Amino acid sequence: MKSQFHLNPEITFLNHGSFGACPKPIFEEYQRFQLELEHEPVYFIQKKSAGYLKTARESLAKFVGCEAQDLFFTPNPTFAVNTIMRSLKLQAGDEILTTNHEYGAMDRTWHFYCKKSGAKYIRQEISLPIISKEQILDEFWKGVTSKTKVIFLNQISSSTALIFPVKEICDKARELGLITIIDGAHVPGHIDLDITDLNPDFYTGTLHKWMLAPKGSSFLYVKKDYQNDIEPLVVSWGYESDFPGESQFLDYHEYQGTRDISAFLCTPKVIEFLEENNWKEKAKVCRKLVLDNYQDFCDLLNTKPLCPITEEFLGQMASIPIRTSKPLELKELLYEKYKIQIPVMPLNGTIYLRYSINAYNSQEDLAILHQALTDIIQTTDLIEV
Repeated sequence: MKSQFHLNPEITFLNHGSFGACPKPIFEEYQRFQLELEHEPVYFIQKKSAGYLKTARESLAKFVGCEAQDLFFTPNPTFAVNTIMRSLKLQAGDEILTTNHEYGAMDRTWHFYCKKSGAKYIRQEISLPIISKEQILDEFWKGVTSKTKVIFLNQISSSTALIFPVKEICDKARELGLITIIDGAHVPGHIDLDITDLNPDFYTGTLHKWMLAPKGSSFLYVKKDYQNDIEPLVVSWGYESDFPGESQFLDYHEYQGTRDISAFLCTPKVIEFLEENNWKEKAKVCRKLVLDNYQDFCDLLNTKPLCPITEEFLGQMASIPIRTSKPLELKELLYEKYKIQIPVMPLNGTIYLRYSINAYNSQEDLAILHQALTDIIQTTDLIEV
């Protein structure tokens, strides 16, 4: 599969999780839409974009398990969460319950909002290593109080690469009358997703990570009960539109005048590529690589896995605790000397080395990483074992 991607063949690329990688046929579709836009920009934007977006939305909705009228495209999940956050009418002292495993940009978004509103962002500790799903649920719900109004949770964490029991949390939150906002940045195309079954109030995910779309393609799903309450992050021609579309919700959020929507419009091609290349089977092979190698890397670094090494908690990524006081230097050394692209990330006082595996990777790539780490341990003081 390596020949299907534009990735630099001189780099061992073990960081699909950060920004994804786009196959050549999808990238060609992306450029085709960009050329069509430039060929006749006025006609494209004023006449064709709405129909193209509707087609893209319908294909995406079928893929993620919801109605096409209940989602719109965004550049990234951070944009989506900002949209939700600025529409919430929380009062001073109201609480947003989350975990201490959330993505840093999301933490910053909520801290910004809380400074403005007086609400409180509660990062409930989920201790490591994970023993069971029940442990996560027990520890998480210890954070709920009479002031809790919102549950915010990543379905797959970034730094720790763990799959969280979102379905169970959404079910209980609904019983308690709490708003649920799920950050599924790493989910679409990675693990099975059926938004209707999860039944959150809000869900955001990317297409440019595990679905292989061009960069800057994500979505926000909003349950019908909340669609009239969500204000557009950017007010433009869709607000109080002179030419209303199929819903005010989509008018407000979908139409913003001059912007390049080519990445969104590739969605049907993205799904076609995944289906034609039997991506579910390829993903299964990738998950096996992740699981088969996890313990070996922990043994090499003299650390322990973050969870049981099963598909209940791990997908196509795994984070290995690594003892280093110089994570940035280690990351740069791995890239500059060993030509390995891999993140070294701090979270809650621990440093993690996270490898991501997709269909262009092989056991050989992980063997290259293993040898590089062995060499660094033997020749430098960057890693303590």
